[in-house]
Amino acid sequence: MKTFSQVTLSLTLLLTCFNFVYAEVKPGMAAPDFSLKDMTNIERKLSDFKGKFVVLEWFNKDCPFVKKHYGAQNMQALQKKYTDKGVVWLSMYSSSKGKQGYQEPEEALKTVKELKASSTHQLADASGKVGQMYGAKTTPHIYIINPDQKVIYAGAIDDNSSSDPAVIPQSKNYVSATLDLAMNGKSVEVQNTKPYGCGVKY
Repeated sequence: MKTFSQVTLSLTLLLTCFNFVYAEVKPGMAAPDFSLKDMTNIERKLSDFKGKFVVLEWFNKDCPFVKKHYGAQNMQALQKKYTDKGVVWLSMYSSSKGKQGYQEPEEALKTVKELKASSTHQLADASGKVGQMYGAKTTPHIYIINPDQKVIYAGAIDDNSSSDPAVIPQSKNYVSATLDLAMNGKSVEVQNTKPYGCGVKY
């Protein structure tokens, strides 16, 4: 017979799995607020960026699909193009400690410098709380939030799930398409796509 503590642990694990499977933020929904420390140990809240477009990008430096976009400078070009226009770009680090993609702050900042990334902040989510709250499944997984803090896009960075960077020039980029339309007051044509990449290492 299981002890009370064993039953409690089993229920906790079950609820955790349940929340992971069913917690999914979709376009049209209010973006759940969160507070995370960046890699310089400063607390950042999503609500602090109300009034601006925000991109959430789930990141894992060791994922081949992340390497596809960073190795080709595609992600950095997107980051620079839109942060120069006032977009807040948040790179989300949801790999748990001891798993692929986890980085201590000093290491993460070194990676940002090596990749010449232009994300606004790099946020530590090793507990996976925010990733699971949003239902982030892959690296990369993209969510775009409008100035009213509503989600206007969720899914893949583009329409080609190959890990080969050679396909990037011929791929339709959903991030730029969404931001270009929304920032010009137009309706977003594609709001939800299936994300591709490595599973987030919760």
